[in-house]
Amino acid sequence: MNLISSQLRARLLANGARTANDEDHDPYPVVRLFVVDGPASWLLTELDPDDPDLAYGLCDLGLGTPTLDYVRLSDLASVAGDQIRCDIDFAARQPLSIYLREARDAGAIQP
Repeated sequence: MNLISSQLRARLLANGARTANDEDHDPYPVVRLFVVDGPASWLLTELDPDDPDLAYGLCDLGLGTPTLDYVRLSDLASVAGDQIRCDIDFAARQPLSIYLREARDAGAIQP
């Protein structure tokens, strides 16, 4: 299952390369993944250029504790199957650090 289009994947890889060289880089999320009829969602900012299955971003499993973490796209696809979707209408309005602060305050991602 291909969760992310090639265009978005290229942007995620570019962010991953930049973050590897700039620890102060605070990218805007590129993609929002979510579980249909469920509370889990992910705002992803980058893919590891050396391991493009490994994504980084704000992860919210719907338990009230959103956190920055890594997630394997293949794991998402295998666990959530056809219930996981890419929000094609998502457009980031702020950097990841702001989404993190808002999510921690609210107990959930606020897209």
